[in-house]
Amino acid sequence: MKFGDIVVAIGIIAIIIIIIIPVNENILDILLSLNISLALLILLLSMYIDNALSFSIFPSLLLITTMFRLSLNISSTRMILSKGDAGSVIETFGGFVIQGNPVVGFIIFLIIVIIQFLVITKGSERVAEVAARFTLDAMPGKQMAIDADLNSGLITDIEARERRSFIQREADFYGSMDGASKFVKGDAIAGIIITVLNIVAGFAIGMLTLDLTLVESLAKFTTLTVGDGLVSQIPALMISTATGIVVTRAASDSNLGTDIINQLFSTHPRVMFLIAGVLYFLGIVGLPPVPFFILATTFLWIGVVMMKNIKKSKEVDVDTDSEVDKEEIRKPENVRSLLKVEDIELEFGYGIIPLADSNQGGDLLDRVVMIRRQIALELGIIVPMIRLRDNIQLNPNQYLIKIKGVEVSTGELMFDHYLAMNPGTANGEIDGVDTIEPAFGLPAKWITEEQREKAEIFGYTVVDPPSVISTHLTEVIKRNIDELLGRQDVKVLIDNIKEEHPALVDEVIPSVMTIGEIQKVLSNLLKEQLSIRDMVTILETLADYGAVTKDTDMLTEYVRQRLSRYITKKYVESNMLKVVTLDSELEQLIMDSINQTNTGSYLSLEPTLVQQILNSLSKNVQKLTSIGEQPIILTAPIVRLYFKRLTEQITSDFIVLSYNEIDPTIEIKSLGMVKL
Repeated sequence: MKFGDIVVAIGIIAIIIIIIIPVNENILDILLSLNISLALLILLLSMYIDNALSFSIFPSLLLITTMFRLSLNISSTRMILSKGDAGSVIETFGGFVIQGNPVVGFIIFLIIVIIQFLVITKGSERVAEVAARFTLDAMPGKQMAIDADLNSGLITDIEARERRSFIQREADFYGSMDGASKFVKGDAIAGIIITVLNIVAGFAIGMLTLDLTLVESLAKFTTLTVGDGLVSQIPALMISTATGIVVTRAASDSNLGTDIINQLFSTHPRVMFLIAGVLYFLGIVGLPPVPFFILATTFLWIGVVMMKNIKKSKEVDVDTDSEVDKEEIRKPENVRSLLKVEDIELEFGYGIIPLADSNQGGDLLDRVVMIRRQIALELGIIVPMIRLRDNIQLNPNQYLIKIKGVEVSTGELMFDHYLAMNPGTANGEIDGVDTIEPAFGLPAKWITEEQREKAEIFGYTVVDPPSVISTHLTEVIKRNIDELLGRQDVKVLIDNIKEEHPALVDEVIPSVMTIGEIQKVLSNLLKEQLSIRDMVTILETLADYGAVTKDTDMLTEYVRQRLSRYITKKYVESNMLKVVTLDSELEQLIMDSINQTNTGSYLSLEPTLVQQILNSLSKNVQKLTSIGEQPIILTAPIVRLYFKRLTEQITSDFIVLSYNEIDPTIEIKSLGMVKL
């Protein structure tokens, strides 16, 4: 333990010992002086703290100082009743306040106790209780605000953790203050009871034990009791005041003295002129003119000084801002920040800013949070932070989405309009501005608020502008999700699994596979919109086959087959799968055309054959789409990967499955066959 820790521990033990063991007058005088000094220290510290958490030990300090005062009360009471003496400090306090009149001294003591108990302590207790309740109630909202700032890129992960820690400590502090304020209240009650007992018992002991008359006993023990009470209650009054200052320190970043000067005498000179005018008027109409004229002149002078200071501060601010701008431009680290490429960016024109500004009722930030949650549930990946930025180079109602700093999609809104889309079942025509829905490329119309109800009655799907942006952003992220999974993201996912399955992770990494190889397998799965939430199954499959082959494409196929239950659930409805199959000759041709290399495998086919295959595929897919069926191609396991790569020459939306990825209980119905 450090020396300071030992001193504090010994001090707390000594407080308890003082209650039991009598101390002489000289030591009591020193301890009473120390009590006053500590109370003064706490009061001044409470005035100079910038925020309540700067004095986080205050609740514990209240308990310690209350125990210290009570132990001194017990020691002084023991000395007063046993010896009729309590040292020079108590006697001096009593004589100074009483001034030869015990009744006046006792009344002054009672007034001090009443002020402390009914005014300061009672108010501090109520403020602490309300502050604790509102701080705890506000925690969820503050946490959501931090998440929104983090998702929008306003703060970093480290800053978010610091702000969450601050909120937790703030809640703990006000909760502790709510309970600690009861110590001060109890101390005030104990002071009154101890004083009454001292006087009553002192009268009896003075007359019976010390052979004093009633008047002598009254004078002696009232002086000592009032002195003892004042020595205890004046420090208690200072600490009660400090308690009130600490718990009422809200919405401030500086100390109390600075706040008082700044907020009373810095910003509103006209108020000072009005006060001066009223005071001059009151002095003229009959109130004592000298004090009112002096005060009026003082406030008039303060107002003039405030006006000069405000004018100077504005000039200084302009000069300072220009100098700061010049210095910021010269700093080399400002160029370094330009090198960073954001994973996902959403830029929008100034007309869309209200949708992202919560103060104007916009909920785009909340929708971004929900997008990250939705994709985490669907695909099992933590989407990087989405940066929201305004861009004056765009049209007012235009927005664009960037992946890795490159524009991948754009769209344009009509503010105060709704987007109406025909899902294929709508009956009736509506008037509006023709457009294309940006997420899926479907024909749509922008309609006004008055037409919204009519469109919904006709069966149109109607969405507001924020929903258009969030849907578009979600689809762009899903289409490019494999590019957003980096090695660091894989490391985070694996560390999360390692908490519950350490043996599995230790077996796979690094002896079987590296983080980079696992990343390639996971990216392959995400590229075809398969979830990687079941990381345990994925890692177990890699542990089984990683020692057999290092080809990440083949390992991906093994993982897909192990995820057959999930894939079946994703694509099969009503226990029947309607598909397009491949001719056996075509499958054999593809298998014979696979070339193996040290870096992987690839398909080697003549361009004319590839074109014939794609033409046949297009005809069969059209048959499926014409009857409203989702185009799914079913192939042999060894062919699936290579045929999927062929289909990507037409579109990446084709779903290619292998027989091993479908549950055996599922009925498969072929609606077409791809042939040469």
